[in-house]
Amino acid sequence: MILRFFLLILFLYLTAPPALSQDEIKSYLDGANVTAVKDEPGYIWVATYGQGIYRYSKKNESWENFSTGEGNLSNDLFFNIAVSKDYVWAGAAEGLYVYNKKKNNWTNKKFALGGEMGNWIRALCYDPEENVLWIGRFKNLTRLDVRRQRYTDYNKTIKGDSKTNNFTSISLDGDSLIWFGTEGGVHKYYKNRNINSRYAWDFYNNKDGEFLEDGSFVSVSDLLFDNKYVWFGTDEFITKEQPEFNLGGIYIFDRNHRWFRISKKDGLPANGIYCLEKTGNIIWAAVYQFSKDDRAEYGQGIALINRLTGNVRDLDLDKASIKTSTILSLLFDGTDIWIGTDNGLYSVKIDNPLAHWSGRRVSPKEEKSVLHRKK
Repeated sequence: MILRFFLLILFLYLTAPPALSQDEIKSYLDGANVTAVKDEPGYIWVATYGQGIYRYSKKNESWENFSTGEGNLSNDLFFNIAVSKDYVWAGAAEGLYVYNKKKNNWTNKKFALGGEMGNWIRALCYDPEENVLWIGRFKNLTRLDVRRQRYTDYNKTIKGDSKTNNFTSISLDGDSLIWFGTEGGVHKYYKNRNINSRYAWDFYNNKDGEFLEDGSFVSVSDLLFDNKYVWFGTDEFITKEQPEFNLGGIYIFDRNHRWFRISKKDGLPANGIYCLEKTGNIIWAAVYQFSKDDRAEYGQGIALINRLTGNVRDLDLDKASIKTSTILSLLFDGTDIWIGTDNGLYSVKIDNPLAHWSGRRVSPKEEKSVLHRKK
C-alpha cells in the first residue's frame, strides 16, 4: 500500500505542468514584435520586426541594440536568427544579415537564385557539429559552409509543386537528421549521405497516409523531437472558398508509419501553430486562429501538452503577466523559458524540476499508450 501511494505521488509529480512563480517572471522590450529568440552561453539574442536585433547579457542584465536607430544596422525588420561562436545571422525580406563578432560589423548577403522572393529568409538553423548554417528561403534552400564561407543553393521542388520549395522551418534531429518544413510538406535529410543523392532525402506530405491525408496541403511551421516521435506544428489557412487548404494542428509521427493529430477537438485553443518548445514532459505550443472573414491570424496564447497523459491545458497568461495572446517564439535555455510576443519579451523561470532537459525519460510504452488515445 505504501509503495502504491508513493508511485501515485511520483506520477502526479512527474505529470504536473510547470509551475509559474510570479517572482520569477520578467518582462523586457515592451512593445517590441519579437519574432525569434536564440541563446548562446551567457547571452540571449532576439530578432524583432521593427526594432532590429537585440543581445541580452545574463550576467550584466544589460541590452545592446543593433538597428537603424543606433546606426549600426541597415534594417529593422527580421523574421529569424541563428548564432555561432563567431557569427550571428538574421533573416529578412531583403536577404541574410551577417554579424561578425570579431569585426563587430554587419553585412548583407543577397541570393541570385530564386529572384526577388528568393531573398526572403524564412528559416535559419545552425549545425555546430558541421559548422554549417542552413538557410530556408521563400524559394530554395541554401547551405553555408561557415569555415569556407561557401554558399550552395538547392532547389527541392517535388513533382512540380513549388510549395515544396518554399521553406518555413528547419530543425536538427539528433546528430544524423535534419528536417526542413515547407508550405507543401517536409523534407528529411540524412547527414551521413551524399547531399546530391536521392537516397539522402525523404519527403512527407498529406498523401499516402502521411499527415493523416488531412487538408489540401500541409504547411509545417515548426518541429521538435522526443525519444521516439517527431512533433510537427502546422499552419492554419482556411477560407470560405478553400475550407480544406491548411487545416493546422499538431501532428505526431512515430518515425515509421503511424500518425496522430492534436487539434481543437483535443483541447487546443486553436489549430494554427506558430511554434513549439519542450520542457521535460511538457510540450509548449503557441497557437493562433485564422479568420475566414478577414483572412487574418489571431493569437490564442499557449497550450501545454503533457506527453505522459495527453492532457492539454491553456497557460494562464494573466498569471504569467503576459499582456498579449499572440506568442510568436519560444525558447527554453535550460532554466528559463523565453516567450517572444507581438508586444514584448518575457522570461519565466520553471519551478518544476522536470522542466529541465535532465528530467525522466518517457518510455516508448508510455508514449505509445498516450498517443493511441489520440487516434
